[in-house]
Amino acid sequence: MQRAALGLLVLAGVINYIDRATLAIANPLIRHDLGLSIRDMGLLLSAFLWAYAFAQLPSGALIDRLGPRLLLTLGLTVWSGAQVLGGLVRSFPEFYAARMLLGLGEGPQFPTCARVVRDWFNLRSRGLATGIFNCASTLGTAIAAPLLTWLMFVFGWRGMFIIMGVAGLIVAALWFAVYRAPSAYGLGAEERAHLVEGDPPGEAPRITFAEWKALFRFRTTWGMIAGYFGTIYLTWIYTAWLPGYLELERHMSIGKTGWVASIPYAFGVVGGILGGYVTDWLMARGAAPIASRKYPMSLALAGTALATVGAALVASNVLAVAFISLAIFLVFVTSSACWSMASVAAPSNCTASLGAIQNFGGYLGGALAPTITGIIVQETGSFVPALLVGAVIGLASAVAYVVIIRAPITPAQLGGTVLAYAD
Repeated sequence: MQRAALGLLVLAGVINYIDRATLAIANPLIRHDLGLSIRDMGLLLSAFLWAYAFAQLPSGALIDRLGPRLLLTLGLTVWSGAQVLGGLVRSFPEFYAARMLLGLGEGPQFPTCARVVRDWFNLRSRGLATGIFNCASTLGTAIAAPLLTWLMFVFGWRGMFIIMGVAGLIVAALWFAVYRAPSAYGLGAEERAHLVEGDPPGEAPRITFAEWKALFRFRTTWGMIAGYFGTIYLTWIYTAWLPGYLELERHMSIGKTGWVASIPYAFGVVGGILGGYVTDWLMARGAAPIASRKYPMSLALAGTALATVGAALVASNVLAVAFISLAIFLVFVTSSACWSMASVAAPSNCTASLGAIQNFGGYLGGALAPTITGIIVQETGSFVPALLVGAVIGLASAVAYVVIIRAPITPAQLGGTVLAYAD
């Protein structure tokens, strides 16, 4: 089940990120058909992200209580239905509502991945497993540009949305039919012991609401929130605006943009896997679980910011794509290490909850990125200042990782905090 679960998570993640990219790929045609400005498109691109950010808070706790099988099935069904609706809309408000529904549905995806890896993988191999599921985000985006461009040319942008919605419903049925938790799989005592080897003792089977609230009283939680804010801000500058940037700033055609935009995300696939592998490699050489995550993700995020500065300032299109490729490679090293952090920074019954809280902070940044970028481009006529703003935010978040995160949250600390604030 380990490999089957991981394979299904990658498949769902690829669909997840292709669905997110539909609006960015169809940006020029949708603006033309619906009469939208660049500022309007920035707001529309952010609609998904605001809903997705706030969906994280209940999603993580529900996954920890009800299980990954049910929650990811429901999430896939809702977001795939939203994709179908996106192909039927006739106005800005309708499209905005469909994108918000997409965000709500996609909420359980990555907290589910974190919980499945925690449940099915030993502590020493969770980093690589995390890198593999996380690479689906950049793999999906890499596939999205050429695939969606082709679907759009053949079936129109509305047909593109509907086809992707149907594909997601098929994956939802597959996940529900195949996935089972370790407790339902009839593992032997030795196998069960191997899965939890190295985890702190005394962990409760299910998170309580009091424990969920108590997570916000630890500096590790806030360090993960602050650091991931910049990680996803930079990610979504590229995810939302890379096709538009190549067309408006670099004067490429829609057809050329379809394949050029996929190049940086091929590097991101490698970065996503490498980020998880590095954490396991460092642990094997004696690094503490927190340190093996904290320092790689901080260094990689700082590198992402510097590469973004390079992309903003060079005149050559080739160099710009090279810097963007480096930035996306490094930002996915960061995000894999971040999600791997969720599996070691708190008790196992809080894994999805802490990962979702981290993702909430990240997607507050992600929600702001398309809107702020759209406003800056509209006012200045250039992507350069928007990229520089993103670089500054990324550097600040890299510092936050190092300064704020110090130690994991233990079951005893969590229980003591719950008792202290219950009195």
